[in-house]
This record gives sequence, C-alpha cells and structure tokens, in this order.
Amino acid sequence: MTKTTPTYDGYLFVHFIGEQLDGEQVYFSYSEDGLHWKDLNDGSPVLFSGLGEKGVRDPFLVRSVKDNKFYLIATDLRIASGKGWTHAVNAGSRDVIIWESSNLVNWSSPWNVTLGVEGAGCVWAPEAVYDEITDEFLVFWASATQESQEQERKQKIYSARTKDFRSFSASEKYIERDNHIIDTTILPADGSYYRYSKDETTKNIRVEKGDSLDKEAFVTLQAPVLEALAGVEGPQIFKFNDREE
Repeated sequence: MTKTTPTYDGYLFVHFIGEQLDGEQVYFSYSEDGLHWKDLNDGSPVLFSGLGEKGVRDPFLVRSVKDNKFYLIATDLRIASGKGWTHAVNAGSRDVIIWESSNLVNWSSPWNVTLGVEGAGCVWAPEAVYDEITDEFLVFWASATQESQEQERKQKIYSARTKDFRSFSASEKYIERDNHIIDTTILPADGSYYRYSKDETTKNIRVEKGDSLDKEAFVTLQAPVLEALAGVEGPQIFKFNDREE
C-alpha cells in the first residue's frame, strides 16, 4: 500500500487588530472556505517589528514563485505610540517593513526600506503584484504629498519595482485623482488587471480594469454595489479555490 501525504487548500489572512497594546503587529487567521476564519497563535501576534515606529499596519502577503518565497510587507506605523493621525499623515515614516519566508512558518527578521518620496507624510497600505511582462513586482502604496501647484496635501498612490524586495527602483506617482485616494489593491484575472481603490473623499471603493500594469492602461468600471458601500476601506480581493468567484 502506498501512503499518500494529504494536501490542504485554505486561505491565510494577515492583518493587524487596532491601536491597543500589540494591536499594530502581524496576526494570522486561517479559513478553509474563505468565509469563516479562525485566529492562529491563540490570537496573539505572529510577527513583531522593533524597527522604525515599532509597529506595523496593513500587512500584505505576496508569493514569489520563481524563488519559492513569500514576502510580507507592511506600513511602518504605530498610532498607539501617541503621536496621532495628524503626525502620521504629515510627518509619518517613509519606510516599509518587510519579512520573508519559504514556508509561512519560519520567518526572517524584518528589514525596512525607504520607499516614500521626499516630503511624503506617510507610506500606507503597501501591496505588490507580479508583472509578467517585466518579470518583477510592482509595489504600490498611498502617500500624502503636496506638490508646488497644490494648496494642501493630497493622498495619491505611488509605486516602485523590485525583483527581490531589497533593491527597488525610484518611487514614482502611480495614481492621482481629483479626490484623495488610498488603499489600492490589484487582482490579475484572465489576462487583465483589476484595480480597486478607496476614494478617501467620497469614502467608497472604485474599480478599474487594465490590460497591463502601466499607469495609463486602466479605465474605470461601473460597480454600483461597491460604490454604494459607504464608509469602507482596505479592500481585500481574492479568488475562491473551488469556483470561479
């Protein structure tokens, strides 16, 4: 008789839980169906950052198939330190905190990379998506910046490119709109890219579609159900393992 090793398909959710003690660190939750979740590690943080602001928010997990590694990137921010949101927006850390792992169990020590442009007040909600055309990752985040022609700061999406999450190209503006924009996430599907972002002025989620990751490639899609959800942010988009949803 041949003994086979069972395989498991599930979903791992990396997140933080709030501004309480240790709330701004990395927590893991697991789901078998993508709808119902169980906290791992007895509900305690799995990863801690002692770098920079000594906290992390908005963690995002991405897999690099070519080097068989996972990278976890997060905002270097700790509101619980008492500096407040005004400081975070206008003079917050310009760093991203990064971990790597080959198995989602054993993790490296974190390292920090300065991605925020000069004068940026924050580097919020960094995410990454693999670009098959250029064979590298596009990393993107929100920063509050004020350019010479502007009367006040405005949240825009910036980006940089990397192959190894250690060396990055120069950061550049990726998305700018009339309104503030934060919390962009990108989902590749069927040869296209779907880009979800929060309009921080109207407080809802907007959707775009592009045939590449080039910043000029995207057009707006009408998504009445999403647009009707007011006061939401941090969209998380993923495909179910067992069906086309």
